[in-house]
Amino acid sequence: MSTTGKAVMCLRLHPAGGGPLGAHEYAGVLALLGGITPAVQALPPDAALADVRGALRYFGCDARRLAAVIRVRALALYGVDAAVGVAGNPMLARAAAREARPGGTLVLPEDPDAVRDFLADKPVTALDGVGAKAARTLCSYGLDSVGRVAAAPPAALRRILGARLGREVHERALGIDRTPVRPGAAARALAAERLFDRDELDPVRHRRALLSLTEELGAKLRTQEGGQVCRALTLTVRCADRTTLTRTRTLAEPTAHSAALTATAYALYGGLGLQRARVRALSLRAEDLIPAERAVRQLSFDPEDEKARRLEAVTDRVRSRFGPHAIARGTLAA
Repeated sequence: MSTTGKAVMCLRLHPAGGGPLGAHEYAGVLALLGGITPAVQALPPDAALADVRGALRYFGCDARRLAAVIRVRALALYGVDAAVGVAGNPMLARAAAREARPGGTLVLPEDPDAVRDFLADKPVTALDGVGAKAARTLCSYGLDSVGRVAAAPPAALRRILGARLGREVHERALGIDRTPVRPGAAARALAAERLFDRDELDPVRHRRALLSLTEELGAKLRTQEGGQVCRALTLTVRCADRTTLTRTRTLAEPTAHSAALTATAYALYGGLGLQRARVRALSLRAEDLIPAERAVRQLSFDPEDEKARRLEAVTDRVRSRFGPHAIARGTLAA
């Protein structure tokens, strides 16, 4: 990739020694990137975007060499390695990073035909903006791959998905993504991850990990300054064969209530239809955060729901005084 064209870099981070990526190491790598370019967008819990056009001109090198320098520094300073994807826009950079081998760099050429060939066989859910509902609609018309969406008449996509989404999906199927790298955008999301000690097949252990994640996210949201609620939840499942499955669901109402987050997480997990899947890690991301005072909650006449919310408040106070592990559900402490 030339030093004069667009260059967006996506890094998928992982500790060199294995295990989950710690908050200190993650913050360190973000600061490292910030010393190279001011346009850095955190993608918790273990990824980041960086617009490196200016850095390429400043250092007089190509993107592959710059990625190697970043990896060496991250490894030396924080013990963190990365799979790096480089492309002309954020969507393609993220797709390239998912395909890159650990410790390697995948650079997508700027040639539009090469980009379309790279995207052609991927499922429609690989496109930004295509959630479960839009994917089902497209698949019902036989548009189950990015290549088929790219070949479809734009007018047909606008009729199927609506004017705005149809136009955006067609552009993205052609490799066009107009969204910029947004420094500081991660403030509107919180994420948490659980890595298994071994490739895990047991759905009971999967659900136990999800329960742990929703308890953690709920507590973080409620104890943020002023309190936060989320309007969407994203589940990411990393499998032993390096495939990644991601699903997002908009919540019925903005919430930080752990029980509501757990129900949504279980529904996302159930919708994946995993059969004997060897799962390596599960992560949840609470998205589209807003202050709790701005949220409207439907009043409930269920005494059990109100009891659960009061218990959450007590639990949060105990944890804030004695630490996050001072109290836990029996199913998680066992």
